[in-house]
Amino acid sequence: MNKAGYVYIMASQRNGTLYIGVTSNLVQRVHQHRNGLIEGFTKKYDCKFLVWFQAFDNLDEARRRELQMKEWRRAWKLREIEAINPDWNDLYLSLM
Repeated sequence: MNKAGYVYIMASQRNGTLYIGVTSNLVQRVHQHRNGLIEGFTKKYDCKFLVWFQAFDNLDEARRRELQMKEWRRAWKLREIEAINPDWNDLYLSLM
């Protein structure tokens, strides 16, 4: 049985640097990004705000969507965020 998965977008600020990732545990992963516990892109560019996410029944489906979204132009990513989160609120707080 495959785990559920999430594709998510972290941002440094509104219209700032974006990071797209995939995980099976969204709360834990975002906590790691927010607290600088993961070396790499999100820590370097201060991407601490969860601005978008999508749940999948299957982690493999989430991985496919992540790879697809990483190919998108920035404008498409911004439209995706603003369709569900026009004010760029930190959605992490709604997960708690």
